[in-house]
Amino acid sequence: MTKPQAIDVNPSFKENLPKEKFDELDSFVNNLETTRSALIEILHKAQKIFGYLPRDVQLHIARKLGIPGAEVFGVVSFYSYFTTKPRGKHTISVCTGTACFVKGSDKIIERVKEKLGIGSNEITEDGLFTLKDVRCLGTCGMAPVMMIDDKVFGRVKEEDLDNIINSYRNKEL
Repeated sequence: MTKPQAIDVNPSFKENLPKEKFDELDSFVNNLETTRSALIEILHKAQKIFGYLPRDVQLHIARKLGIPGAEVFGVVSFYSYFTTKPRGKHTISVCTGTACFVKGSDKIIERVKEKLGIGSNEITEDGLFTLKDVRCLGTCGMAPVMMIDDKVFGRVKEEDLDNIINSYRNKEL
C-alpha cells in the first residue's frame, strides 16, 4: 500500500499573489462583527486589495467564510462592478444606455477605443486604463456620460476626450 500524497488544500498562492495581501484580507474579515451577510463587502475589500478577483482569491474567500466557491463566483459574475481580470489604474466607463446612445455615446466609445488602442474590457499597454461600456450610469440628463474611476463627465463630446484622458495621463508623470 502506497502512502497517500499530501494535497494542497490552500492553493491561494498559485497565481503568485502576495501573501501580505491575503493577510490584509483575512484581517479585514476577522474584524467583521459577522460574515453571514458580508460577502459583497468582503468582495469589494478584496478587489480593492488585489485590484481584481482572480479564482484563487474567490476560493480563499469561500474557504474563509465556509461557503461554496460557486456561491462566491455567482456573486462576482452577477455584479458588473467586480472583475476577474486585472484592470488598469483608471477605469473609463462609457454609458451605452438609451439616452446616452441617442446622444452619441457610440461615437464616444469608438473614439476612446481608437485613442487608447484597446477594445472594451481591455487594458492599455502601459497598464494605465481599462475601458468598459456600461448599460447605465444613472445620469441620463447629462447624456452622453463617461466616468473615469468615480468622476462623472457629462455631455461629453468627441473633442473633449483628448483633454480628459490626457489629464489622467499627466497625473502619472
